[in-house]
Amino acid sequence: MSAQLEADVRTISPEMPAMFDGMKLAAVATVLYVIVRSLNLKCPTAAPDITCQDTPLNRYLLKSCPILTKEYIPPLLWGKSGHLQTALYGKMGRVKSPKPCGLRKYLPMPDGATATFDLFEPQGVHSTGDDITMVICPGIGNHSEKHYIRTFVDYSQKQGYRCAVLNHLGALPNIELTSPRMFTYGCTWEFSAMVGYIIRTFPQTQLIVVGFSLGGNIACKYLGENLANQERVLCCVSVCQGYSALRAQETFLQWGQCRRLYNFLMADNMKKIILSHRASLFGMSSSNMEAADLSRLYTATSLMQIDDNIMRKFHGHNSLKEYYEKESCVHYIHNISVPLLLMNSSDDPLVHQSLLTIPRTLADYCCQLLPSASGERSNREPLLTSLTASHKENIGHR
Repeated sequence: MSAQLEADVRTISPEMPAMFDGMKLAAVATVLYVIVRSLNLKCPTAAPDITCQDTPLNRYLLKSCPILTKEYIPPLLWGKSGHLQTALYGKMGRVKSPKPCGLRKYLPMPDGATATFDLFEPQGVHSTGDDITMVICPGIGNHSEKHYIRTFVDYSQKQGYRCAVLNHLGALPNIELTSPRMFTYGCTWEFSAMVGYIIRTFPQTQLIVVGFSLGGNIACKYLGENLANQERVLCCVSVCQGYSALRAQETFLQWGQCRRLYNFLMADNMKKIILSHRASLFGMSSSNMEAADLSRLYTATSLMQIDDNIMRKFHGHNSLKEYYEKESCVHYIHNISVPLLLMNSSDDPLVHQSLLTIPRTLADYCCQLLPSASGERSNREPLLTSLTASHKENIGHR
């Protein structure tokens, strides 16, 4: 029996190394396939897709900014993945982020809240010799101390721009709330107060309105709410916003591009911000929050649940649908008559492709002259441009 077993082993053993080599090759092939798919290495590069009317201003901009018409060549290996660009830039940005020096301003609001923004003076003279201020609205839960805002402000200062950066109400960890309310998806009160301060303090300045993600929604909604808000505004730039929270709601619950995971992570961050101000939001006698709302907050796993149980109640909205409809800039953006640049990335993990039909439709059909505040036709040439990059560049985070 022992001799027979030895014979069997001698017969089988020469075949085992070949089988293991085949398994190794299969494993390596599988890993390479996953890497190629996850990094989108086979995805072709292309120039940005620009939708705009053929006007002298648009032609001038396209001629002056050749980057808008050139093919975007991303960094090797990780440059074609929106996920890796977001993660790596987030890590590298914190290491290499500049630290511009600004002055923090505090603005009392009619409801008892205290808005804050940081003011950064220019580090040189603007090329035109004009006094121009960028009024900047960051993304969800963000403020002037975020690395992408610091990078943007530092570059803008060196080009001769003054910068005013809104700190979303409740976003700064060292600033306590003075009323039972924090920032929401489309509340323009704090942004309006900041712009008003800039206009009063610098009566000679002209404005460039800039918004990132949620901040893009607020900036466009602010301009579209009242034509008077567009006075002194040279142009508006919106970066990576979704335009309609109601339409984005369904896509944000899908697993495509890992949006459901991003939704969970962003909801977790929102919970931390809300709970850090628990005493102000739930403890004040004037608060609309109840103990049950706090309990539902702990179990929330998506931004929509937090919006429904907490955020919409700050402004008395009766339902999540009403909240999203009234706070989305899609209902106001067509009122904007100043030059408007809407920038989105075609591989943005958060903004679904279906949402990009909104800026494309506006750029195609809504570029007509609008009545001015006095009721007369404006003599300013409007510009509504939708620019969609082929691959996500490091232009901001939510």
